[in-house]
Amino acid sequence: MPQLTVHNINPELVRRLESRAALHGHSIEAEHLNILQAALMDATPQRSFKQALLSMPNVGEDADFERIQDTGRDAPDFSA
Repeated sequence: MPQLTVHNINPELVRRLESRAALHGHSIEAEHLNILQAALMDATPQRSFKQALLSMPNVGEDADFERIQDTGRDAPDFSA
């Protein structure tokens, strides 16, 4: 099976990887592999914000989404 060696890793990154591995009850290597698999093998493709907006159905009229002007209200006077 192929192996991956990573050089010049920030010590803080290693510390965080160790903490995350301990939290999940994994070795550092297993946690590293899980992170790589989640990042690279995820079956859900990432959509851009534009793609998300374009996928929304065209429903309602513009008037349905108009903002109602808030005229405010008088606050009670509790100073007495």
